Amino acid sequence: MGETIAMILAGGQGSRLSILSNQRAKPAVPFGGNYRIIDFVISNVMHSGIRYMGVMTQYKPYSLMAHIGNGEAWGFTGRFAVAKCLPPYVGDRDSDWYAGTADAIYQNLSFISRFDVDTVLVLSGDHIYHMMYGELLEFHTRSKADLTIATQPVPWEETNRFGLLKSDKKGRIEAFEEKPQKDPISNQANLGIYVFKRSVLEERLRADAANPQSSNDFGKSIIPDMIRECNCYAFEFPNYWRDVGTLHSFWEANMECLDPTSGLDLARWRVHTNCEDAIRYCTPAHLVDDGTVIHSTVGKGSVIRGSVINSVLFRGVVVGPGAVVRNSVIMDGARIGAGSQVNYLVADKYLHTGAGSSIGVEEESVPNRLYPHYLSTGLTLTGKRVHIPDGYRVGRNCLIHQDMKPGLFPANGLPSGSTLTERGLDQP
Repeated sequence: MGETIAMILAGGQGSRLSILSNQRAKPAVPFGGNYRIIDFVISNVMHSGIRYMGVMTQYKPYSLMAHIGNGEAWGFTGRFAVAKCLPPYVGDRDSDWYAGTADAIYQNLSFISRFDVDTVLVLSGDHIYHMMYGELLEFHTRSKADLTIATQPVPWEETNRFGLLKSDKKGRIEAFEEKPQKDPISNQANLGIYVFKRSVLEERLRADAANPQSSNDFGKSIIPDMIRECNCYAFEFPNYWRDVGTLHSFWEANMECLDPTSGLDLARWRVHTNCEDAIRYCTPAHLVDDGTVIHSTVGKGSVIRGSVINSVLFRGVVVGPGAVVRNSVIMDGARIGAGSQVNYLVADKYLHTGAGSSIGVEEESVPNRLYPHYLSTGLTLTGKRVHIPDGYRVGRNCLIHQDMKPGLFPANGLPSGSTLTERGLDQP
């Protein structure tokens, strides 16, 4: 088996994560108290001994590119290892922006050509899983495949979120359809993990780029054509894999970090991250006075004077005396005021809740009026640098945009299903 290059697709906007991905690419969204989503796939590449990696960025890439740097945090150093962020090529065409996932690889064929590799591993940068890619690559070589797709069964009611494939007993793929809205061919989901024979991939991408009718996307163009015309196989992956493309699935995956039976095991997976993100939080977490932590993870530099229950707290979070945080994901630098009650909250960085405030403790859980497709499961979401007034009440399925200060909040609280922006209540 020859050398492999990993190409990570990390340019997606992730609109279903709402304001968490308004100012950053989806793979750069913080996760699990200490990481970003992309850390998982880069760590997989590192642990699999793959020496060459390109990361294709596009949507609001600054924080993602700063996080990855030259890949040193994941061991991509020295003469025989290369990691490079690859924004869209800036040339003399109007279409230099990546037109789709296949076009992103096509525009970077010159990067791939720098390396003497036989196979190209194309990966999505926004999934949570641990995979040693060696077994997948060996299966690909043994099957003499032009394309191998990692797959896993998903609940039938969720098949409309995935590309689906159907394969025979030997794993040869017989059919493929992208996100069917009814009558799915199977519940075998495409996990966004592809192994291509390099020569075949290059040929297919050049032909696709020359076709003005193509969508330039793997799921819509390249893969369906290859399944009809090439030797394509499915590799079933039996372990934990999670698409965190919705706010609820993002919250669930964070909660699964706390569940030893879930299959998500951060310690065993040895996930690496760029520690420069956390350099300001170098002290251990502290429990002060009556502070308690139950079935939770608490990041460095945090100070807990209240109670934290079944929650993921990132770095530098302060929980005031008498405050209770339950079932929540609270990112860096938050201040939970004394006596506050917080439940089912996903909070971006630097939240400040005033003393005696409450979030998400109401029993009523009506869907968000503006965004029912994002917020309907009882979670409330706050953007960066939100400052909730003292004694204020926020319901469930609420959305509070970034930089909302006390004077911008309606006087009588924020009822369940509300959205608050700088334009006012329930204004998009």
